[in-house]
Amino acid sequence: MKVLQINAVYGHGSTGTIVRDVEQLCEQSDIECYVASPDIKVRDAKRGYVIGNALDHKLHALMSRIHGKQAYFSHIPTKNLLHWMDKVRPDIVHLHNLHSNYINLNMLLDYLAKKDIRTIITLHDCWFYTGGCFHYASAGCNGWLRKCGICPKGKRDPIAIFSKKTAQILADRKKRLLFIPRLIVTGVSDWISNEAKKTFLSNCKIVTIHNGVDLTVFKPTPSDLKKRLNLEGKYVILGPASKWLHPVNREMLEKFTKLMQPDEVLLLFGAVQEKVGLPFNVRTYGYTKDRTELSALYTMADVFANTTREDSLSLINIEAQACGTPVVTFLDTGVFDTVDNEFGYKVKTGDAFQLYDAIVEIKNRTIDKKQMQHWVRQRFDYRLNYIQYIRLYEATASCK
Repeated sequence: MKVLQINAVYGHGSTGTIVRDVEQLCEQSDIECYVASPDIKVRDAKRGYVIGNALDHKLHALMSRIHGKQAYFSHIPTKNLLHWMDKVRPDIVHLHNLHSNYINLNMLLDYLAKKDIRTIITLHDCWFYTGGCFHYASAGCNGWLRKCGICPKGKRDPIAIFSKKTAQILADRKKRLLFIPRLIVTGVSDWISNEAKKTFLSNCKIVTIHNGVDLTVFKPTPSDLKKRLNLEGKYVILGPASKWLHPVNREMLEKFTKLMQPDEVLLLFGAVQEKVGLPFNVRTYGYTKDRTELSALYTMADVFANTTREDSLSLINIEAQACGTPVVTFLDTGVFDTVDNEFGYKVKTGDAFQLYDAIVEIKNRTIDKKQMQHWVRQRFDYRLNYIQYIRLYEATASCK
């Protein structure tokens, strides 16, 4: 059996890591796995193919902004990809993230339909069934249920210089995806799978395969971080800077920090640079790609607080718990799947008081960290989860 995965990145980032992990499991299961990506790191794959080049990607991004349509350009690179696919002749094509200005989606979907290739799309976000946006929950939009139109996100997500062609994009997606005779949809969380069931994809087979984490990396990792960061004697509330410092959370951050006690500090990691003007009890920690350093950071913290308002799953919640640190998170969208109200809590989105109260409850009780790690292992071990893709490939290939 031959499987081709197509994704924006390879071997790094959330989706790129997933693609590489699935590729490795394929090889262990005697499945020939090919990977196509605009990321030059795909050359490290056993059977990798680079889509286009940097100049083409920049031109695509420019055209996308001008015309308000993403994944409508890169005609020549996509044509070259399809010629390569003619030579490979994959039995299954697995589509991941296609919205990074590198592929012509209509050309690809038309090809898959014409060749009657078994196709799997994984919903890492909402892009496949909307008029072009990645998420819509924070905007309170349900236009994707009908035909899209005036986008509440304006010229953002994705960026457009003039108006976005959301209605045309959604119509094209619906038409071409449903032309593929044997289309299967996988969602990375129960939430996104249930959202897809409300759309034109409702008659397709839709299954949930949770993203997973490498528990040989994300595990309790002792360090001297508290000493080095001068946090000894402090109750450390760790959180992602990108979420806490997002403008939508500005008022919530101010309320939250006023509730904090003198022995508590909010440490925000992933800050590109030192943030000025933050409350005195907020510290920042730089961005790191080192997963061992990140595991040590999770382990050092007393609680992990994630103020994301829309996420397909939010693996950082799982990584923290794998390192023995309980989580408090907003409850909307896919993050709902990541805590069980035993080792972590879900609270009303945007509510600083509920968020702080849940942290105080964790602070005042004893969490069985071994049981928490067992819970993570049962539900989010990447090997156990991604082997489900292998089984899906095998089941799909055996269907007439």
